[in-house]
Amino acid sequence: MLYENQIFAAPLAGITDRPFRRIVREFSPCAPMVTEMISCHSLVGAHKNCLRNFDDYSDEGAVGAQIFGADADLMADAARILQDSGARWIDINMGCPVPKVATRANAGAHLMRDHKLAGRIMKSVVGAVQIPVSIKTRLGWDDAHRDWRDLIDIAADSGVKFATLHGRTRAQLYLGPAVLPDVSDAPIPIVANGDIKTAEDVKRVEELGYSGAMVGRGMLGAPWILSQICGGMRPENVGEIVLRHLEYAIEYYGEKTAVPMFRKHAAWYSAGMPNSSEFRIKVNQIADADVLKVAIRDFWGMI
Repeated sequence: MLYENQIFAAPLAGITDRPFRRIVREFSPCAPMVTEMISCHSLVGAHKNCLRNFDDYSDEGAVGAQIFGADADLMADAARILQDSGARWIDINMGCPVPKVATRANAGAHLMRDHKLAGRIMKSVVGAVQIPVSIKTRLGWDDAHRDWRDLIDIAADSGVKFATLHGRTRAQLYLGPAVLPDVSDAPIPIVANGDIKTAEDVKRVEELGYSGAMVGRGMLGAPWILSQICGGMRPENVGEIVLRHLEYAIEYYGEKTAVPMFRKHAAWYSAGMPNSSEFRIKVNQIADADVLKVAIRDFWGMI
């Protein structure tokens, strides 16, 4: 049986920002969470247009900061910055499949094709910080190159403490069912990722030798799912959670940025409810925070 501190919140680009993590933390005080991936170039350069470059994790509990890049020295510098910012561990992205990361930047999933570079990056980051280092990767580049175990062995030799394995290849992107292999004989603990949404899913991967489970897209519109997997209840008044999440987003980004950014969250929260299509259409036309709050209260019967 896996416990709450073994059920991870996955890094999701454009989603698992500080406001979202605050909401998840309200339901899961002990759950480990991973930030959106952060570019080592942007972080070390302190690019002002990326707010997460300046996040302080010291009040967030068990949060690991995920970085991506192809320069071992810059990755080490980025890891030091995140350690100083209060991250509990550093996670190296070795699985992002999108072209701007995996092909044009030679980072993310590209490191599954270049194990020498991956090894240099891991050793550089491990040597730069005093906190644990993990990696997140996939089964391989494609069906002809399912060499995840080779990368795990290199990680273990490099001093990496644990790994997360997504049950798809880079070529699959996020299509088709995730298929996770048995990892009982792996040299370091491995966290399972891909299509994990229920306690039954967690039990299944535990039987395959995984030391933890990571929930990704199952969190969309359901930031309480980590708690639910561990026996918690779905909240009765979702509307209050949506409003609180919106307030956190406005506090973090400012109204002008937060309102359009929050539309996708409003859509996910409303999915499957009566008249949700009409609600999504309405929300997508709203640019004012007060108007959006009224729409949320009306949809969830809070007026």
